[in-house]
Amino acid sequence: MKEDRFFPVYKRFKPVFVRGEGVWLFDDQGKKYLDLTSGIGVNALGHSHPEIVKRVKEQIEKLSHVSNLFYNLPQFELLERLASLTKREAFFLCNSGAEAVEAAIKLSRKYFDGQKWKIISMNNSFHGRTYGALSATGQKKYHEGFGPLVPGFIYVPYNDVSALESAIDEETCAVILEPIQGEGGVNPADKEYLKRVREITKELGILLIFDEIQTGIGRTGYFLAEEYYEVEADIILLAKALGGGLPLGAVCTSKDIAQVMGPGSHGTTMGGNLVVCAAGTAVLDIVGNEKFLREVREKGRFLEEKLKDLLELPIVKEIRGRGLMWGIELKDIKVRELQEELIEEGVLVLSAGENVLRLLPPLIVTKEELEKGIETIKEALQKRC
Repeated sequence: MKEDRFFPVYKRFKPVFVRGEGVWLFDDQGKKYLDLTSGIGVNALGHSHPEIVKRVKEQIEKLSHVSNLFYNLPQFELLERLASLTKREAFFLCNSGAEAVEAAIKLSRKYFDGQKWKIISMNNSFHGRTYGALSATGQKKYHEGFGPLVPGFIYVPYNDVSALESAIDEETCAVILEPIQGEGGVNPADKEYLKRVREITKELGILLIFDEIQTGIGRTGYFLAEEYYEVEADIILLAKALGGGLPLGAVCTSKDIAQVMGPGSHGTTMGGNLVVCAAGTAVLDIVGNEKFLREVREKGRFLEEKLKDLLELPIVKEIRGRGLMWGIELKDIKVRELQEELIEEGVLVLSAGENVLRLLPPLIVTKEELEKGIETIKEALQKRC
């Protein structure tokens, strides 16, 4: 390895990956790995998906970038697909989930013309590491050393309606939450809780923001997790899987809400550029197909049953999740050590905190590949019993 000149903000693992195909990654030594991480939820269609490669290649050979001072056709095509799939009317495209959160914060405050400015977020939430997104994140460990944060954020317990009601006042403009908390431990919202949150926010005229950066684009077996919960938020935030491995985020809302953002109120140089929109449209064409989503739900049920077998092990406390997004909460084990052991066995997994092993396999994964991955995880856990 050459000298690492990157900021020391990542605790990196050893493999250096040079190639990917489907759910498999290959390192510079020729070893292959079953990827149950999807690049933290980004590669929903696996690695080097032929349709994404084809469309990106076609677009970059014609034109890679013009500024957002001009229209571009790939952006139109992407937004037409997003409008159909999200049932929203207006969109802002950016480069990442954190940027989408930042835009939503500005939009929420601007919608009330500064008269309402407080935003309620959830304990154990994660919304990004830029200042607004960091301030919305309800985990103190991410805040340490970066104060003062952006004012106006209040954190309440997740799945607790009374706590939410108590936190709302006349200056509250929005509530932001993840339908399933990812980084915070893979914690799904209760259905009745989300329905009640929607009722409360509607009654009081407060905006409801769903951060679907990890749960969106088919991850739960529905295009949006809100479809499973039968709750419609005012603002939906997307990223990760949206760009098919290229940087693309989106704020999705109604024309009524979006119209408060006039020229100059927000912007982006690179967001929604032609190449990433071509990739994103390929993703939406595939993931937005109901047959594809049914298959994800079926594979999600299969994975859940396999994970339930792990509950027989004394070091497994709980499994939580939906679709192809799952957390395995462990007792007295640091997940980092388990990740390193599984890498040696050729399986890649994620953490969600110190004691939750997180699985985000590509949506194209087969049942056989899931079975292989869970069997390897089970063997590694059995060694520690």
